[in-house]
Order: sequence, then structure tokens, then C-alpha cells
Amino acid sequence: MNAIERYFGINGDNTTVKTEILAGVTTFLTMAYIIFVNPNVLAEAGMDKGAVFVATCLASALGCFIMGLYARLPVALAPGMGLSAFFTYGVVMGMGYAWETALGAVFLSGCIFVVLSLFKIREWIIDAIPLCLKQGVVAGIGAFLAFIALQSSGIIVNHDATLVALGDMTMFSPVMASLGFIVIIGLSYKKIPGAVTISILLIALISLLTGHTQFTGVMSAPPSMAPTLMQLDIAGAFDVTMISVIFAFLFVDLFDTAGTLIATTSQANLIDKDGKIPNMGKALLADSTATVAGSLLGTSSTTSYIESVAGVASGGRTGLMAVTVGILFLLSIFFAPLAGMIPVYATAGAIFYVAVLMLGTLKDINWGDLTEAAPVAVVLLFTPLTYSVADGIALGFITFTAVKLAAGKFSEITIPVWVLTLILLAKIAFL
Repeated sequence: MNAIERYFGINGDNTTVKTEILAGVTTFLTMAYIIFVNPNVLAEAGMDKGAVFVATCLASALGCFIMGLYARLPVALAPGMGLSAFFTYGVVMGMGYAWETALGAVFLSGCIFVVLSLFKIREWIIDAIPLCLKQGVVAGIGAFLAFIALQSSGIIVNHDATLVALGDMTMFSPVMASLGFIVIIGLSYKKIPGAVTISILLIALISLLTGHTQFTGVMSAPPSMAPTLMQLDIAGAFDVTMISVIFAFLFVDLFDTAGTLIATTSQANLIDKDGKIPNMGKALLADSTATVAGSLLGTSSTTSYIESVAGVASGGRTGLMAVTVGILFLLSIFFAPLAGMIPVYATAGAIFYVAVLMLGTLKDINWGDLTEAAPVAVVLLFTPLTYSVADGIALGFITFTAVKLAAGKFSEITIPVWVLTLILLAKIAFL
């Protein structure tokens, strides 16, 4: 026990081993929904649900172990829901790529992230991208997630005249999805740990008791990973048309990780007097390495989870919290039958809830400056309406450069933005 305390510096952080473990359990409960949601989402891309379930658990565990043992920070990792949705609905279903090629894009984005982390280029990129576009991309993905949740649950349906319309809200699926969302909001407002997981399991139980889901068991040996293990197509991802896709994976993961690290370490009072995060480089390397490993195992980009704040609020201050979460993810691979009984409408409420959180970035937009507001509006609206995060980002960048030029604000267009705008213009014009 003394060795553990010394390694993680527990005595010096006003915490105990027991507190760190309990904080890890709390964090796991708040983010365990991903082991149910991720297989459902990636299965729609044609991937084997059981294999994705195991890949999700293993990639999450690996990310948590690296973050906890190497960076020694109280931050947990798992495949990002927004990134999984982009993988399935944007790249595979929207752009028509095979899921193997999409995994190749995830691999390449992870490799680029590793390089950026090692050579400390991340700060330069983050500073170069306009703040409004950073916020707009998060909100745009939030709107995209909301649309996906409404569509998958039958709340929004196809319509020949208007493209979409309100579905039959008396049907079981829309009712359960709506109930799940309401339960999450109620529990979250009361700050009850595991609100999302509780909601998903509650809806799954109701579905089971009403005969809409068949009982297949709770525990079993882990499913085979053969259908997804090392099945990525890296060569296919080198296609020039995949540039915006790789960039989208990288962009979202990069800023999502940075935001999570800032929020979590700030909550834990770990940021030093100069505003720097301890072991920031190691934390970014943990995130990027987990993404590369996840793509090899068979899952979308792995990223730091903002739910880590729940563990910090419970007293977590060190990497032992992250290691605890990793152990729980490893144990989860034996609960594949339980994950298999989770219907799509049980996770739709969770997806919509995440969308609400992501839309919160809109409050920070300077709506009084049209050259700031217009690019955000373009990303926000075009991402769900084109069913593509990549197209939303591309049009947002192009709009930003165009309106700044029109307004005579040449100095606000940085060299990286110029380069990205020209690349994205070429993609839209010629590809």
C-alpha cells in the first residue's frame, strides 16, 4: 500500500487510496453507458457488435491505464460518442466508405496526434484555430447527435414532402427514448452518480419486462474479437478524399481532450500558478496512443471523458482513480450478454443528453459580431443537415475566411486557417 501511495503521490494530494478507488467507481458509473452505446452505433456501420463491445472495453482500459500510470492524472478515457457517431453516420453511411477504411482514418488521426503530442505542436494548432470555430464544431456535433438520437428512436421519421416529420409518439420506441432522456435529466440535476447508466438499464429492464427484448443472460465469456481485430484498411484511408475525415477525427479528439483535461485538472486544483496542467504532454500521449490501439482492436477514436469530473468531485486527485476505471472496464468484457440486450431506444436518450451538453458551448459565442456568429451558424446547421461532420467543418472554415475578408478583418485570418480553407475549397470543388 505504501508503494502505491508513493507512486501516485497520494499523501501529497490530500487523498487516500480508498478515496481514489471510490472516485474511480463513481467515474466508471457515469461513463459506463459507452459500453452499451458504442457497440450499437458501430454495429450500424456493419461492424460485429460483440467484437466492438470487447474492443470498447479494452481500448478504454488501455487508455485509463496509460493515463493513470504514465501521466498520473485522474482522467478516464473511452471511445468518444460524438466520434463514433461521425464514424458510422458520417463516414460510413454518409460518405459510403467501408468501416475498415474508416478505422484506417482513425488510425492515421491517432498517429498524427501522437506526433503532435511528442513535438508539442498541439498548443500551436489550438491557438491558431479561431475560438468561434472550436465552439461551433462542438455545437455542430451536438446537433448532429441530437438528430441521430431522434431518428434512431423513431421520434423523427422520413417524409416525402418535407424530408423529415414527427413520428408516432405513442409507439413504444419514442416513448422509451423520451422517458430515458427525462430520467437522465432528473437524476443529473440531482447530481446522482451514474445517471446515464441508470437510465439505460431502466429502459432496458422495462423493454425486457414488456416482452420487447428477449433475455439472453448477464455474464459469459468475452465474444471473439476476430471480426474487427486488425481489420483496418490504412491504405484506403490514404485517399485524398479522406483528408477532411482524418482532420475531423483529429480536430474533435484534440480539442475534446484539451477541454476535458483543463476542466478536470482545474476541478482537482492540479493546475499550477502559471495555468499549466501537470504532465500535459504525457496526458495527450496517453489519449493519442489509446486511439491508435483502439483502431487496431476495432473501435473509433478513444478520448478523455468529461465524466472524470464526477470522480474528482468525489475526491479523486491522482492516476489511481484512472487505473481503477481501467480495471472496471476490463471486468466489463464478461458482461457482453447484458450489453447485447440494450435496445437502440434505450441509448437514444443518452445520446440526446450528450447533445444537450455539447450545445452548451453556444453560450460562449459572440453573437454580437456577425463575422463570429455566421461561421458558427453554418457549422451548427450544416453538420446535421448534410449528415456530415466533415462537411460542416469544411463549410464553417470557408465561411469564416470569406466573412472576415468581406468585413476587412484580414488580420484575424491566420496562416493555418488560410491553408485549411484552401484545402477544403479544393475538396468541395474537385472531389
